[in-house]
Amino acid sequence: MFSTGQLIFAGLFIVAFVIIIVISYKKDTLLHKKQYKGSIWVLLAFLAFIGLLFVLKGFLNP
Repeated sequence: MFSTGQLIFAGLFIVAFVIIIVISYKKDTLLHKKQYKGSIWVLLAFLAFIGLLFVLKGFLNP
């Protein structure tokens, strides 16, 4: 289906893409810690709200 050259290109592209993503993430880690400080509470509140909806659904539907 794919030629050998296409498979080699796809493999090299995936490896290079993953390496670039990891490097970019490590570079931005300090900035993320500063900008998104306290965002874990928003995530926990959202998950608690979704959990509450499931609990209410369980009580209201026999």
